[in-house]
Amino acid sequence: MAETITAQRLAGRDKPELDLSRADWQSGSQGAGDVQIAFVEGFIAMRNAAAPGSPLIFNPAEWRAFVLNARNGAFDLT
Repeated sequence: MAETITAQRLAGRDKPELDLSRADWQSGSQGAGDVQIAFVEGFIAMRNAAAPGSPLIFNPAEWRAFVLNARNGAFDLT
């Protein structure tokens, strides 16, 4: 059973307190993928669908850097 996140306090880097209780979480793959993202108040939240209680929060510049590095294979484990 997925728990509901009413608010996520973000530490440092001038990120506001975001209410994620009504976030429209989207799966990273077709069907029920493990990674989900939501766009909330100008920020991007990313979480593990199996453990939704601690999402990572990105500002737009951080998200762009993350996506570009993922596309370039920076996080490949092999």
